Amino acid sequence: MIAVQARVALGDHIGVALRARMVLVLVGERPGLSASDSLGAYLTWAPTIGMADADRNCVSNIRPPHGLDHATAARTLASLMAGARRLGGTGVRLKDGGAELTT
Repeated sequence: MIAVQARVALGDHIGVALRARMVLVLVGERPGLSASDSLGAYLTWAPTIGMADADRNCVSNIRPPHGLDHATAARTLASLMAGARRLGGTGVRLKDGGAELTT
């Protein structure tokens, strides 16, 4: 699905409607920022409407050659997704690159 002028939380509404266990939302940066060609990827386990940002993981500055390259971003997201499945959660409980608890 492609949405224009949307926010990350749109994924929560779509996830609820589709009864998804996990949602990944790709967001392009707003025009006028220093890196308008950059992408951010937001991963949410068990999306519900009104979730806090602390319940999501973000892989940001996906922007080769000046930021994260696509292959590295994909590996990072795949690792986070696998960790989210094992842990049953995303956000502050899930570290980049694995399913280890941060607490």
